[in-house]
Amino acid sequence: MIPYEQNPKAILLLADGRKFEGYAIGKAGITTGEICFNTGMTGYQEIFTDPSYAGQIITMTNAHIGNYGAASNENQSRKVQINGLIVKNFSEFFSRKLATNSLQDFLEENGIVGISNIDTRALVRHIRSKGAMNCIISSTEMDEHKLKGLLQQVPSMDGCELASAVSTPESYYAGDPNAPFKVAVMDYGCKQNILDSLAARGCYMKVFPARSEFEAVQAWNPDGYFLSNGPGDPASMDYAIETSKKIMASGKAVFGICLGHQLLALAEGMQTEKLKYGHRGINHPVLNVNTGLGEITSQNHGFGVVRSSIESFESEVQASHINLNDHSVEGLKWLNKPVFSVQYHPESSPGPFDSRYLFDEFVQLIASLSNKEAAVSV
Repeated sequence: MIPYEQNPKAILLLADGRKFEGYAIGKAGITTGEICFNTGMTGYQEIFTDPSYAGQIITMTNAHIGNYGAASNENQSRKVQINGLIVKNFSEFFSRKLATNSLQDFLEENGIVGISNIDTRALVRHIRSKGAMNCIISSTEMDEHKLKGLLQQVPSMDGCELASAVSTPESYYAGDPNAPFKVAVMDYGCKQNILDSLAARGCYMKVFPARSEFEAVQAWNPDGYFLSNGPGDPASMDYAIETSKKIMASGKAVFGICLGHQLLALAEGMQTEKLKYGHRGINHPVLNVNTGLGEITSQNHGFGVVRSSIESFESEVQASHINLNDHSVEGLKWLNKPVFSVQYHPESSPGPFDSRYLFDEFVQLIASLSNKEAAVSV
């Protein structure tokens, strides 16, 4: 454990005035963002590097964070994406042989400000009661009046477009060029394990920036389209909604995850909404409506599809998966188009493997439309 008495003190202020005091971890400084929490007991590095967390300060509910260090091959994107970190007990020492450095070094190298020794149980109960809100962490400025002034300047996540900021600036290729299937990936904040999951099933991918025009993507002549996860409010992404409409009209196989799922719903005419405090963790139960089976899933989203808005499209779209905790929509299947999507993360990283069959179904759908043989399930 870090000897707390040797660390500078730090302060956490929430937008509603709630204050927590602790000790500094990571880089010394000030950071702001929307506070959220993740209930996963492992996989913190994959969480910190998930682009869907851009603009957010993450609270880890597991009591001990940092005890297995960090390893470069576990990153899910080019860099750490969170704005800040809140933990209870933080360890700068690690025992895992595969780790290359401590989490403290990892956070410092990536410029991440954090706070430890927080009663995260009390904090999470407060968020669940009051809802998501902005917050500020500081280990260099303790004047609460100044910090509240800075906090008031932070924009709300509602209406915030962040996907283009975390997307790749230029197109690039992933997978084996000799693979049987070509998949165009719309990068709104795509996780690395999504690309690895598709590559393992015989997909050669071209990953396109978020604001790519459909005509430029279509020119590559893909066998299917994938719409990735990402941060921010989907309703603010007019450019992506328009592209999604054209992708669905292409007649090719389409699969969307998380933000991609929300964009497909908006493109069809459904509505999305900001959830009170979101779903973030690796043990969320979901019902597959078609099979009647339950799945334990990895989730990270603060927005969702309004369930009642699907009713007008019942002859065209089916709610294929339902969250068993709050009965929110976790998946959609188009009845007259080769299109489907899920709100959660079948690629996990971190998380269970229950839902990886969805990648198999996507590849099988591509194969059936292109008269090619699908790769063996992995």
